[in-house]
Amino acid sequence: MAQKPARATPKEAAMIGNRDAAAKAGFSTASNVLHDLLYEGRPLVMGVVNVTPDSFSDGGRFLDADAAIAQAQKLVAEGADILDIGAESSRPYGGPVAVSLEEERARLARVLPAVVGLGVPVSIDTMKAAVAAWALEAGAAIVNDVWGLQRDLDMARVVASHGAPVVIMHNREAADPAIDIIAAVTAFFSRSLEIAQEAGIERERIVLDPGIGFGKTAEQSMTCIARLDAFRDFGLPLLVGASRKRFINTIVPSEATERLGGSLAAHLMAIENGAAILRAHDVAPTVQALAVAAAIRRAT
Repeated sequence: MAQKPARATPKEAAMIGNRDAAAKAGFSTASNVLHDLLYEGRPLVMGVVNVTPDSFSDGGRFLDADAAIAQAQKLVAEGADILDIGAESSRPYGGPVAVSLEEERARLARVLPAVVGLGVPVSIDTMKAAVAAWALEAGAAIVNDVWGLQRDLDMARVVASHGAPVVIMHNREAADPAIDIIAAVTAFFSRSLEIAQEAGIERERIVLDPGIGFGKTAEQSMTCIARLDAFRDFGLPLLVGASRKRFINTIVPSEATERLGGSLAAHLMAIENGAAILRAHDVAPTVQALAVAAAIRRAT
């Protein structure tokens, strides 16, 4: 006679869909879309939609709501697993222009409902807890915080209260070529994970991003990709966003929109070194590159 399966713990119940039992035990019962996608066992592609006038990568092409929605539709058609939408440029190379809460929310309000309606999970790229909370209520499923829960001190509470998956990205105010960047990123992640734990964010809802181009020299950005496996000790999925980043220009001089080849090379190296998610502006070429790389791997 087969042994009766052990009763699931409350945490396990939340993961397998026993929402009532999990809720009574105080665990989040929100759907973990990232967990579900990652369970497929293939690299994911996060398509970027910048609803800003000053993005380094596209120069404000999608500030207009219709243009932004059309771009989101295009990225989904090209195979994006997730859409990452932001309305305040984080300007990884300096000179960010602060955007008020009201303006950031107004930009998103013209676009977010239609993007959510496209049927793929939407990530809200914001530094403001109030914007994250509003976007989650409006249908966004993931929070992408470029300051890793360490800038807006209410961000962790918002993420935890909504049971949302969160991307914790490493950042610095300025690059310092003298530091050990791997040690710095590791220490930053450790602190962010402490904040997450204190707020009640479940570990299986966390993704780590080393923040290519953010507070790093070109060499440090490349080191983070080359030594990405150093961050696998955290036991969490890794996201890399090398798309169109300036370190490519230091190797082959090029404008942001001319860096597709470099972006693909960096992203394929990131996958080889343990990345699970790629954040990309050019979705179709990224999807194709991943498919070809996977086919070649299978042929060996």
